[in-house]
Amino acid sequence: MQTQDIFKNNASKGLLSIYYTAGYPNLDSTIAIAEKLEQAGADFLEIGFPYSDPVADGPVIQHSSEVALKNGMTLQLLFQQLEALRSRVSIPVFLMGYFNTVLQYGVENFCKSCQAVGVNGAIIPDLPMYEYEELYQDIFKQYSISNIFLITPQTSPERIRKIDDLSQSFIYLLSSNATTGKNLKVGEQAAQYFQRLKDMNLKNPLVIGFGISDKDTFQKATNYAKGAIIGSAFVRLLSDENYMDKIESFIKSIKTQ
Repeated sequence: MQTQDIFKNNASKGLLSIYYTAGYPNLDSTIAIAEKLEQAGADFLEIGFPYSDPVADGPVIQHSSEVALKNGMTLQLLFQQLEALRSRVSIPVFLMGYFNTVLQYGVENFCKSCQAVGVNGAIIPDLPMYEYEELYQDIFKQYSISNIFLITPQTSPERIRKIDDLSQSFIYLLSSNATTGKNLKVGEQAAQYFQRLKDMNLKNPLVIGFGISDKDTFQKATNYAKGAIIGSAFVRLLSDENYMDKIESFIKSIKTQ
């Protein structure tokens, strides 16, 4: 399924995206978790490829990256695992990680591998917009891989318009400048920020991330955006011994009206 389709087909309800780290808690759990998340009702997924110095991540996701790396997860191994993705998972899937890992793998190899396994796009927080535009945009387009840009409260309107022009899927709206794992607080300042973005009528849908952890924060976020992303709260669940049995109730606790 193309990402645009889920936004068109679900115009009236908030979409739920789940982030988790490939290779955590077990090296071979990546596809099984994705399959279970789709069955439980997640609308699209972000699978993180671990990195040794994840600057934007809070302690929960940092820990999952450390464990995944110790387990032996690499980008090459992840793509091998994802060869089974589209035989078991139909919802859109994005890979998320840091540019150094992509650069070492090779940007064209990365996009080619994404296309081969059916990954829809990539979220690379530390890839500068001008660098993407000048050096890599044509490669991403050649392999039909969407590059997802991030917007923060400090992003200027001019830059937001530019990001909107360069995007083909959705725009990742950070709820704050903090690292992941902080609870979303929609005070007056945050509400004004979200409303300002909503009022810009961008051509690409907005999805809010950072600080979404439960039904309450999910509903607050989707008042202003087409969807919201839960990361740390879900990764925390994966540390439980019987985590696979808990995935369905976790998703339903957030999406049940």
